[in-house]
Amino acid sequence: MPAIITNKFRVHNSEQFQEAFSEASGNTFYLGIGRPQEFTTSTRGDGRTNNEGTDLLPVTPPDNVNTQNFTYDDMLACKKVTSTNVGFVVPRRNWATGTVYDYYRHDIGEYTTGTTTPSTTNSGATSLYDATFYVLSSTRNVYKCLDNNDNAASTVEPSGTSTTIQLTADGYKWKYMYTLTASMQAEFLSVDFMAVATDSTVSSAAVDGAINVIKIKTPGSAGTDGTHASIPIRGDGTGGVCSVTIASGAVTAVTVTTPGTGYTFAYIRLADINSAGGVALITSELDVIIEPIGGHGFNAVEELGGFFVMLNSSLEGTESSNSGDVTVANDFRKISLIRDPKSGGVAATATTLRATTATVGSVSAGTFTVDEEINQASTGAVGTVIEWDSTNKILYFIQTRHNDEGIDSNGNQTAFSGTNIITGQSSSATVTPDTTTGTVNNQTFSNGYSSSEIDHGSGDIVYVENRAPITRASDQTENIKLIIEF
Repeated sequence: MPAIITNKFRVHNSEQFQEAFSEASGNTFYLGIGRPQEFTTSTRGDGRTNNEGTDLLPVTPPDNVNTQNFTYDDMLACKKVTSTNVGFVVPRRNWATGTVYDYYRHDIGEYTTGTTTPSTTNSGATSLYDATFYVLSSTRNVYKCLDNNDNAASTVEPSGTSTTIQLTADGYKWKYMYTLTASMQAEFLSVDFMAVATDSTVSSAAVDGAINVIKIKTPGSAGTDGTHASIPIRGDGTGGVCSVTIASGAVTAVTVTTPGTGYTFAYIRLADINSAGGVALITSELDVIIEPIGGHGFNAVEELGGFFVMLNSSLEGTESSNSGDVTVANDFRKISLIRDPKSGGVAATATTLRATTATVGSVSAGTFTVDEEINQASTGAVGTVIEWDSTNKILYFIQTRHNDEGIDSNGNQTAFSGTNIITGQSSSATVTPDTTTGTVNNQTFSNGYSSSEIDHGSGDIVYVENRAPITRASDQTENIKLIIEF
C-alpha cells in the first residue's frame, strides 16, 4: 500500500532529539574518539578476520552488535555534549548571481492533470526540501524565494530585514527569514550546512493563510486585453483579491492586490476573470500558491526543512582543565556518539572521561612507543600502548578483540594484574606495576591499575563514523561537527 512518512514527522523527530539535551529528565550524550590503530584486515580471537579498509579508505561501519561492542574496545576519550552544542541546521545554499533558483510551492510532487509522473521544480526536485528555494546572502541573511520570474536567472542579491516581500530588479520575490548571528556562525555554520532558526519579528508579522503569489500555468486565449481588477480569490479563506493582465488575448500577469487570510486551498475561476473584463478568455489556468501554516516566516525550522541536527564539539588539547582526560599522544580514526553511558556503575556526568585502562609503575626501563604490543608474561595479558607517561610511570593501554591487541595466543582476553612486569614487544621497554591506591596525575588507581572512566558496554552507541586519522597536539583544537538527518 502506497504510504509516506511526512517531513513533519522528520522535523518532529529532530525536535525531540534536540530537546533531549536540555530536558530535566532527558538523555546524556557523549562524543567519543577512538581507533588509534590503523584500519586494516585484523584477525579476531575466533580466527576470523575483519576487513576494515585502509586509513585512506575505511569501510562504513556495519549496524550490528559487533559495532556496539568494538567501538568501546579502542575508545580513547569522551566529552559530554551539552544543549549549547546542538542546533537545527539545513543545507547551506549561498546566493550566487546567474543562478536560477526554485521558488516555494506547496504542491511539488503531485500528479497533476494529464501527467503520470510527479511534478518537479526547475532544478528537478520532487520535494520542496530538495529544492533550491532559499539562499544565504553575503550579509548572512537567509531569504526564501517566492517567485523566480518564470525561471529567470537571479542577478540581484536580496538584502535587508523587512518583513514585507521584497521584489528585486531581476523580477525575483524574496521573503526575509532570519539572520545568522555571530554565535550561530561560530557554532553551526559549515561548508555544507547552516543554522536555521525562527526570527520572532518575522514570525509575529506572518499572516496565516494569506495569498501572495499566483502563477500562470496556462495563459489561455481569446481574452479581452487590459488589466482586469477586483477578481476574487476563491477557496476556504476570505478577502483575497487579484488583478489579471491580458495581452494578445492571453494572461501575461497576475497581481495579488489583497492577500486575504485563512486559505488552505484557493483558485481563480475563469468565469470571474471574464466577468471582470476578460469577456471571452478560454483555457487559462492559474496556480494559487498556498503558504505554509502560519504564513511565510512563521516557523523557519519547519519551512526550510530543519530535520537536520548539528552537534558541535571541540577537543582542546588534552582538556587539561578537565583532568587531562583526552590524550594527545595518539591519533584517532573513529568518532562515536554514546547515549546515557555509565561511569563506575552510575550515570556519567563528568565533562570528560578517559576511556583507556592504565597502570602505574614503581620501576621502569626504556620508552614505550604508541601502538606497540605489550604483554605480561606471568598472566598472558596482551594489550596495545596508547600513551607512556615517563614522568609518572603511567602506561595507558587498550585491549581489543583482535589477536596481539588484546587477545593472547590461546584466544583469551586476560586482564593485566598484579606486580608482574609488562614488556613492550617493539621497544623492549618494561614497567613493573606497583600497588598504588589513590590519585596520580588526575588518574585514580586501585592496587596499581586504573579502569576506563566510561563503563565499556554501557549506554547506546547511536552514531559511528570511520575516517582518516587525525593527529593531535597539546596546542591544537579539533572542532568536530556531526550532522544527524532524520
